[in-house]
Amino acid sequence: MKYFILALLIPFFSLTVNAQKGKTATSYTISFENAVHHEAQIQVVFSNIKDKEATFRMSRTSPGRYAIHEFAKNVYNVKVTDGKGNILNATRPDPYSWNVKDHDGTVQVSYTLFANRGGGTYAQVDETHAHLNMPATFMYMPSQANKAMQVTFIPRKDLNWKIATQLKQLENNTYYARDLQYFMDSPTEISNHSVRSFEVDKQTINFVLHHNGTEAELDTYFEDVKKLVLQQKEVFGKLPSYDYDAYYFLACYIPNASGDGMEHRNSTILTSTRSLADGGLKRNIGTVSHEFFHGWNVERIRPQDLEPFDFEAANMSGSLWFAEGFTSYYTSLMMRRAELISKDEYVKRLKGTFNYVWNSPARQFFNPIEMSYQAPFVDAATSVDPVNRNNTFISYYSYGSALGLALDLSLREKDLNLDDYMKLVWKKYGKKEKPYTVENLHTLLKEYAGDAFGDDFFQKYIYKSDMPDMQRLFESVGVTLSQDPNKASFGVPVTNGAITRNTTIGTAAYKAGLEKGDKIIKVNNTSITQENSFSDTIIDLRPNDVLNITYERYGVTKETSVTLQQDPSYTIELDSNVSDKKIVKRRDMWLDPK
Repeated sequence: MKYFILALLIPFFSLTVNAQKGKTATSYTISFENAVHHEAQIQVVFSNIKDKEATFRMSRTSPGRYAIHEFAKNVYNVKVTDGKGNILNATRPDPYSWNVKDHDGTVQVSYTLFANRGGGTYAQVDETHAHLNMPATFMYMPSQANKAMQVTFIPRKDLNWKIATQLKQLENNTYYARDLQYFMDSPTEISNHSVRSFEVDKQTINFVLHHNGTEAELDTYFEDVKKLVLQQKEVFGKLPSYDYDAYYFLACYIPNASGDGMEHRNSTILTSTRSLADGGLKRNIGTVSHEFFHGWNVERIRPQDLEPFDFEAANMSGSLWFAEGFTSYYTSLMMRRAELISKDEYVKRLKGTFNYVWNSPARQFFNPIEMSYQAPFVDAATSVDPVNRNNTFISYYSYGSALGLALDLSLREKDLNLDDYMKLVWKKYGKKEKPYTVENLHTLLKEYAGDAFGDDFFQKYIYKSDMPDMQRLFESVGVTLSQDPNKASFGVPVTNGAITRNTTIGTAAYKAGLEKGDKIIKVNNTSITQENSFSDTIIDLRPNDVLNITYERYGVTKETSVTLQQDPSYTIELDSNVSDKKIVKRRDMWLDPK
């Protein structure tokens, strides 16, 4: 108990002194004595306050996410004093803020945080680590947002914890951020982790791994990470200029993590329940590829409508098809160029995204910009009312990835390429850290590929929801796109006789009036049972075959007739027989290492 009290009081007093000397406007200390119960103890000193009534709060959002998360729900045991330790009465104007009057220019706050989700958005504290996403962890004072702040972490020495973060180290366990935006964008991993580093262009790339595996596994994995870093550098010509000349991959591959990846200015969070020994060597690397590419595209090639990031409201952007979607296109492409996957495997991987985007009815409702606007509703957002997303929404990750592929192949028909377009966007906006608009991207594509090409692409595929002639584009790089005309489609999953999701517009099931929750009892007088499944019953049928279906809805037995359709899904494969040298060269230029 004595250790506990001293651990709290000494750093708190130290921070108070430093804050009052004017070194920083906001100073934190955080400790983890009760980590076994997922609690952190936090003290914060807000100093040099000018307003008579001061407001401090928890964030409602997190950089890299677009929805509301309401981090205040995990804060309790809040105590507030002035600089001399006199108790201040705090009022609550809303669920995430506290107001105090009669302070002396300093407000000191202590509180307990419950944290038990180890991903890219929330925080997790237990006896394996303190995985801290700053908005989910620390209160802040909006009036101090443009002033410097510092934080002192108190690692658990008994657990051999070390600190890894993009924050600037001042001394020992105390770190610095120039303002609130940088602080909130600086996740921190405190654990018994290992680190591997290498230097690129006088900057250090650090891979921090908290896992239950071996050092040899990390060595093997790090070699793949290095290949990805170098191939991504080739797309843009050089690395970004990282603050303090360092970049940090903060990876937690542990059973209690939540699978996620989240980009930040000079670092990224990578979390997975898969260990490197249990498939992670191959299956975790895709997130590494995606998040590192964000160091250019979204962190510095930055949408104007995300600047500055708002910690008090949902963040909406019409550019996520580019910021997230084009990054998704490059995710697997970079793995191919780093030779982590074969050409054949890369091309086959295109199938899932292609079918999802091309066969979705949602394009009749929204274009890519409008799909991006829906991020606050879908990006780890929660609600209890049913939605119709399989008919009305295409993920901007997937939509943008499909458009990135289409644009790349379209440019290569003209002996141009998407890499050089991205270099131009980097030069004009990212390198200068000048936020862009969709119209800016349109203008740059015209500058790079000609007015007619740029206008055609944006007018048809960005401002509208048309889709390019992918059959021709794939053929131009020696890839085949095909469908099976003899394969039938019912149009919706059926599990144990039950339709498990909203039926998709235009499918056989939709046209027959079937809907989620309907229980299919018979098909053409054949009863559907666990032994005789629906899929087994229709497996040998063909397009235009008719099903007479008896089903139950809300306890009432009904009948309908379903005419099966041709399966709309595509197969995408390398054409191993292509003989045109120009096509082979174009494919190699697309997929070979740089």
